[in-house]
Amino acid sequence: MTDDAAKIRKLLRQQAAIARFGSFAFRETDLQKILMEAARVCAVGLNVPFCNVCRYRPQENDLFVEAGYGWTDVVGLVVSQADDSSPQGRAFSSGKPAICNDLRDSGFSLPAFYADHGIVSTIGVIIEGRGQPYGVLEVDNHEQHDYEQPDIEFLTGFANVLAEAIAASERTSILRITIERMKILVDELQHRVRNNLQLVYGMLSKQLEDGAEEKEQRGFRGIARRVSTLAQVYEHLASNELTLTTDFGGYVQALCLHLAEMQVTPESAVTLSCACDGLVLDLEVVTALGLVVTELVTNSYDHAFPDGKGTINVSVHRIEGDADTATMTVSDDGQGFAAQMENKLHGMGLVRRLVEQVGGTATVESGGGTVWTIRFPVAELPGSTAQDYLAVA
Repeated sequence: MTDDAAKIRKLLRQQAAIARFGSFAFRETDLQKILMEAARVCAVGLNVPFCNVCRYRPQENDLFVEAGYGWTDVVGLVVSQADDSSPQGRAFSSGKPAICNDLRDSGFSLPAFYADHGIVSTIGVIIEGRGQPYGVLEVDNHEQHDYEQPDIEFLTGFANVLAEAIAASERTSILRITIERMKILVDELQHRVRNNLQLVYGMLSKQLEDGAEEKEQRGFRGIARRVSTLAQVYEHLASNELTLTTDFGGYVQALCLHLAEMQVTPESAVTLSCACDGLVLDLEVVTALGLVVTELVTNSYDHAFPDGKGTINVSVHRIEGDADTATMTVSDDGQGFAAQMENKLHGMGLVRRLVEQVGGTATVESGGGTVWTIRFPVAELPGSTAQDYLAVA
C-alpha cells in the first residue's frame, strides 16, 4: 500500500470515528461517560497510548483532569496552571494547538505523573465553551512522535464536536434541575389547593349542620359537592406524575367510590357501580366531565329513589370503530323525571353547559329509570378553568 493510500485510509478512519462519537455523545446524558469515550476515541484515532480531557477551573486558574485513557490514577489530578508554563496551558491560553514532539528538553513544567508514564511527546487543542473555553483535549505518547497537520485537524475537529456535546449535556442538566424544581413547586401548589378545597368543603358542611332554610341548604349542598369533586381531581393528581393529562377512567372510578361514601345512610339501599376504560384526557376536560358525573349521580341519589332503594350505573368506554370519540353513561332504575324538572335546581342546565364546554353532546331518556348518554371527543380540547363552574348553583 502506498503512503498516499495509507494516509487516505487513516483520514477516512478518523472521520468515521468523529461521526460515531458525535452520534454517541448526543444520545448520552452522562457527561463523564462522554468525556471518557472522547479520550478513548482520540487515542485510538491517532494511534497513541494516552489521552486526557482537562477542565479549566477559573478560581484556581488550572487545568484539572476530568477523563483519561491509558493513564493510571490521573483522573482528578491537576495537570498544570492555565498559562505558558506547560503545553496544555499554552494551548488553553493561546487558543491554538500546542505541539511538543520532545518534552525532555522543552523546559516545560509538568506534573510527576507525566514522568511516571514516560510521556515524551504531546499535542493539545482547546475545547471551546460558552463564555470561556471548557478546557483542553490532549493526546500523549511515551515515544517521540512527529505530529502532522492531519493529526492536528483531526484533534481540533474532535474537540469542536466534544465542545458541542459538553454544551448540550450542560443544557440538559440545567433543564433537568429546572423540571425537578418545577415539580416540587407544583406539588406544593397542588397540596395547598387540595387542602384549601377540603377546608372550604368542611366550612360548607358545617354551615349545613348549623341549620339553614331548605333553599339555602340546597344551594350549599350544590356548591359543596362541586368543591368536593375538584378536591378529588387534585387527590387523583397527587398520586400521578406531573402532567397536563390524566386517566379519566381511573379518576371516575375513584370519584364514584367517593360519591358512594358521601351518600351512605343507615336507611339507604342504593348501589352505585362503575365500569370504565382507561382513557387519557386533558386535565380541564377531566375536571368538567367529573363535575358532570357528580351532578348526575347526586341527582339520582336525591330524586330517583323515593323508597331509598335502587341502582345507579356509571360507565366510560371508547366507541368501537371511532377512535376519536368516547361515551359516558350515567343511568339509574328509579322513577325517572319529567322534562320540566330539568332546571338549575337539579343541575341539569349545568350538565349541558359542561358537556358543551368540552365539545360533547348529551342526551337523556326517562322512562322506567333515567339514562344520560354523554358523547365527547377524546382529543385534547380547550375549556374554561374549573373555578368557573363553582359559582353555578
